[in-house]
Amino acid sequence: MIENGAVLPMCYLPPVEYFVELNKHKPNIMIEREEHFPKQTYRNRTNIYSPDGVLVLTVPVAKGSRNHTVIKDVKISYDFKWQRLHWMGLQACYRRSAYFEFYEDAFAPFYESKETFLFDYNEQFLQLLLKLLKIKTDITYTETYEAAYPTLADLRDVISPKKEPVFAQKPYFQVFEENHGFIKNLSIVDLLFNQGPQAMNYL
Repeated sequence: MIENGAVLPMCYLPPVEYFVELNKHKPNIMIEREEHFPKQTYRNRTNIYSPDGVLVLTVPVAKGSRNHTVIKDVKISYDFKWQRLHWMGLQACYRRSAYFEFYEDAFAPFYESKETFLFDYNEQFLQLLLKLLKIKTDITYTETYEAAYPTLADLRDVISPKKEPVFAQKPYFQVFEENHGFIKNLSIVDLLFNQGPQAMNYL
């Protein structure tokens, strides 16, 4: 049994808080893959900074992938062109940022390939983000669903769009901050595209 680490959910372009916690609890990181898919969470949505404020990007899931489906079995729906929408949204929101072009080629393939399962899609994205942030850690995956982990920081329900992040976040430059000020705990891509290689120091 892993000790002194953390159990985290698998999220789509997770918020800054996710990587703060992951960095704090590494190298012992366990990711939940046996939970039932919870709606309205970062499992399939992310928040970015648009000219109008927070823009929510949601990965649609196939019908039947509801509350009683195990997260690793949830399928992505391609009934409409959400990938094009997300990629256009990222380009529109971050084209003016200092480092968007620096990372663009690494992100583009995720909006062209059609991965079947949400978990696999998010996992590949997570591996890319860890590489870009230069975070080295051992990731293991849950084999069964456990209601509690006495020896781990259980962050499965802590990192949630419905909850205020508990960490004190220092402001960094954001493209549209003159419109709406600094917005806390957006997707890690907001930090990456604005801060580039300095993102790791920030975390």
